[in-house]
This record gives sequence, structure tokens and C-alpha cells, in this order.
Amino acid sequence: MKKFIEEFKTFALRGNMMDMAVGVLIGGAFSGIVSSLTDNFINPLLNVCTGGQMYTLQDVAGFASAFISSLFNFFIMAFVLFCLLKGVNKLVSLGKKEEPAAPTTKKCPFCMSEIDIAATRCPHCTSEIPEEAEA
Repeated sequence: MKKFIEEFKTFALRGNMMDMAVGVLIGGAFSGIVSSLTDNFINPLLNVCTGGQMYTLQDVAGFASAFISSLFNFFIMAFVLFCLLKGVNKLVSLGKKEEPAAPTTKKCPFCMSEIDIAATRCPHCTSEIPEEAEA
């Protein structure tokens, strides 16, 4: 059972799976914006243009208010998802230790200048680097 839980945790916290989950949730929240845009701007505009219905100033303010509310809900959802993912990424990386990067330079034993790690001769003092200094 313990191995099953470990495998599921590895599967669920894999980058692609988390990205897909965020995409689905953001897509659902964005569909609210599209629905609101259609219901509160496009349909009333078509009704006015075709002469089907006239709207008062209060109706227009209500349409704008509903659209702004759906935008606000989308941004709240995006912020909550951002905070959740930031926390999950921190938890996942908590057990991992970063290995220090391999050195790319070394010091010349004669002039103490930094030189490339693969150099066999110092470009500053032109001394040959002995084998024991390379290790």
C-alpha cells in the first residue's frame, strides 16, 4: 500500500499533471468570462441593433457590473491557483538538494589568476600548469 501511495504521489505531482490541472481550472474560470461577455454585452447589443428590446441606464449598469464581477472572480481564481502551485512546488522541492555546479575555472598556482579549467597554460603569466595543480 505504501508503494502505491508513493507512486500516486509521484504521478500527481509530476509537472505535466499539475499543468493540465491548472489549465482545466483556468479554462473553467475563463468560460465564466466568455459567458458573461455574451450575456451582458453581445446579446443586449444585438437586441438593441435589431430593435428587439431597449435597455435603460440601470440595465446597462447591471450588465457592466455582472461582467466586472466575472472578471474579478477569474482573477481571484488565478491568484488562488498561483498560490497553491507555489506551495506545491515548494513542498516538492523541499526534499531535493541541489548539487553545486561543477567548477568552470581554476587558479593558476604561479600568478593566482583565474583560468579556464581545461587550460594547460596560463594566459596571464604563460606558465605551464603542472598536472597536480589541475586536480
